[in-house]
Amino acid sequence: MSYDNDINPEFFSSGVVNYNKNRLSYVGQDVHKIPSVLSKLYGSRVHELDLSYNCLTSLSQLEHFPHLTELILDNNQLGDSITFPYMNFLHTLSLNKNNITDLESFLRKVELNLPNLRYLSLLGNVACPNQLSSIEKDEVDYQRYRYYVLHHLPQLQFLDSRPVSQQERQEAAQRGQFMKVVRPLDQKYVEEVTTDGILYTPLPSGRREAEDHQGVYGKCVYRYAGAHSEGNRFIQNNDL
Repeated sequence: MSYDNDINPEFFSSGVVNYNKNRLSYVGQDVHKIPSVLSKLYGSRVHELDLSYNCLTSLSQLEHFPHLTELILDNNQLGDSITFPYMNFLHTLSLNKNNITDLESFLRKVELNLPNLRYLSLLGNVACPNQLSSIEKDEVDYQRYRYYVLHHLPQLQFLDSRPVSQQERQEAAQRGQFMKVVRPLDQKYVEEVTTDGILYTPLPSGRREAEDHQGVYGKCVYRYAGAHSEGNRFIQNNDL
């Protein structure tokens, strides 16, 4: 058997590559891409693929696993540039603790390429606003995120750590499109909209003291002289 330069042949004898009954695991090897030797040797036979605890930044070679039903990619470095080949059989995708921030872009890719996805987990990504990604997020933020995801992927049965309820499904259908979670401000963008290190604002830049205020304070007296005025009850005809 011949191997390419992607992977050391000793890995196959040391248990790093674990293949059993259509399930392939290649975990904790700090690789940045899927070794091509894995797709060459196992691609056509694998239904469940676990690539957790690596340093993946790309899913190149995934197109050579056409029969995947389950894909585990937890604890990698996959970001917003992630792309998926068309995988008609995939029903489970786990991407916990990666670098995904743009939820809208991610969901568009899933809609186009993973039509039969039923289980999705994004815990630990900035795109999933709960306390695993930021201590400033709360249950309200997370629930809005769930509605937004379910609006785009109504076929999901399980999202993150809990099943999808019928109430969530109804709410997502009615209002999910308006539940978009605001993407965090990118530092590069902040630098572009600043001048001399000062963030642009439409408000006056000068500082004014309290005594500079030119408004006028005083008493304001309102007088109603209409025909239905309470005072008109006490006016005689000869006073008119």
